Amino acid sequence: MKQIGIWLDKQEANGVILENGKESLFNIPSELDFFNPKGGSRSKTRWGPQDVVQDSKYLEKEKHQLKHYFEKIAEKISDADLIAIFGPAETPEKFVGTLNDKYPGLAKKIKMSKTVDSMSQNQFKALVKQSFGIDDRYPEGK
Repeated sequence: MKQIGIWLDKQEANGVILENGKESLFNIPSELDFFNPKGGSRSKTRWGPQDVVQDSKYLEKEKHQLKHYFEKIAEKISDADLIAIFGPAETPEKFVGTLNDKYPGLAKKIKMSKTVDSMSQNQFKALVKQSFGIDDRYPEGK
């Protein structure tokens, strides 16, 4: 059985694949541009018009980049039997929504989705194993 845990935010997705007692890690960078629009600029004339910042352009571009990022993650986990999704803010929620809309077969394999702040790699691996009911403290046969 192939179990995959993913921790994702807007910068990257880190994953743990648990299969046949072995674990492997993967990382998928988001390649999102982080927009920091500056305020509008003043006209050269006194009391002249101000340029308007087009937030909608930034948001639309980010939406398309997120879509591409989520497609890469879905492709990587397409052969999973069970999936656990973690991450801060709303990025995991958006990913689960994308899976529900475009990848319903994968969405059915989601065991849990939980909001979690950043953590070390070892903490993340322990969280994934705990989510799937795997206890490393007591290996079989001891």
